[in-house]
Amino acid sequence: MSAKEQPTTSGLENGHREPFVIGVAGGASSGKSTVCKMIIDQLRDQRVVAVTQESFYYGLTEDELVHVHDYNFDHPDAFDTELLLSCMQSLKHGKAVDIPNYNFKTYKSAPNARKVNPSDVIILEGILVFHDSRLRDLMNMKIFVDTDADVRLTRRIRRDTIDNGRDIRVVLDQYSKFVKTAFEDFILPTKKYADIIIPRGGDNDVAIDLIVQHIRTKLGQHDLCKVHPNLYVIQTTYQIRGMHTIIRDAATATHDFIFYADRLIRLVVEHGLGHLPFQEKQVITPTGSVYTGVEFSKRLCGISVIRSGESMENALRACCKGIKIGKILIHREGDNGQQLIYQNLPKDIANRHVLLLDPILGTGNSAVQAISLLLKKGVQEANIIFLNLISAPQGVHVVSKRFPRVKIVTSEIEFGLNDDFRVIPGMGEFGDRYFGTDDYQSSTPFFCDDKNRVRLL
Repeated sequence: MSAKEQPTTSGLENGHREPFVIGVAGGASSGKSTVCKMIIDQLRDQRVVAVTQESFYYGLTEDELVHVHDYNFDHPDAFDTELLLSCMQSLKHGKAVDIPNYNFKTYKSAPNARKVNPSDVIILEGILVFHDSRLRDLMNMKIFVDTDADVRLTRRIRRDTIDNGRDIRVVLDQYSKFVKTAFEDFILPTKKYADIIIPRGGDNDVAIDLIVQHIRTKLGQHDLCKVHPNLYVIQTTYQIRGMHTIIRDAATATHDFIFYADRLIRLVVEHGLGHLPFQEKQVITPTGSVYTGVEFSKRLCGISVIRSGESMENALRACCKGIKIGKILIHREGDNGQQLIYQNLPKDIANRHVLLLDPILGTGNSAVQAISLLLKKGVQEANIIFLNLISAPQGVHVVSKRFPRVKIVTSEIEFGLNDDFRVIPGMGEFGDRYFGTDDYQSSTPFFCDDKNRVRLL
């Protein structure tokens, strides 16, 4: 898979974020496909792909075709589990695969395989997907659809006679000879491996809603969030991915870059404000009713790291009317050295909650310098919320290890840093692209006037 085809969020070494794999098992005609469709429909803002075990049936030999009604399609040996396992492992590691296109009229795989790309969620559905322990080990969630045997038989008769034009006597004969026996011998025993059992299948809306909520929670939690509980990554949607696509494109014009960067920054700021302390407050509505809500801390200020951080000030002012904003200028000397050039902070900053603004968290060294200054000024570590658009895993580790009580809020985790310590895939020099400047060098001398405007010497 090329770099362009790779997902844009990652915490893994190979630049791929591991997908959430859901296994859906149950007897034939239990409603597995309906459950999968309902989950996919509700996860419409995520990249979801469905893989069915039926695609991996072995093709029948000429002798088996002659006696096709005596072939047991519900037995584990009817499936090419090795091929299914290989495809699932590839998908889980971020590689596109070709899924066989099984033809139930010829009982062979058609030559035109279905190409499936890596996704955020992979749903593997089939009667025996829990039978092989190697497949189970790939799953993050295992769902067993438990439907009454009479209901399953009724559905099977309707499907095979009306949809497939089969004789009802053949259908009942196959059911009693193979389907019922296979269910009791191979399918039902795998029910014990399920994390969730759904009675009534697709008719159980409550169960589906709870499952989707759980999946959304897991998808919103990046792998690094499990390591660093002070890291918060806003839940991705197609809107957010679309805006990231635009601002990451080197060909994007400055005015478009500013427009979509501002939208993303606003989302990050709103999310960051949600981590402020609050207390319950009651108000009287225009109808004379009492509404019980919350009131956030008013002792708040923003601190932007010049100059890229200044791009986040407008969003903060739009969310917090009249908020005080201070500035810190740090001169970068290579990767390992920083020099504090300028600071202009509120005099009472020690008594405030601080939103630290810097759109890119790379090595973390500048962030450490800025946070260290805030602590010297008396700010409590737990009162600092660091807001940025993208974060490299290395920077997250550095900041979290040094300041475990500082909250880091970002919209996306990057693959990492290249040999020049630049964030990849990144979005280039953010300040240059946002402010429309060219050939900006961090060594350029600065001074700040009395209105906190940065000027070149």
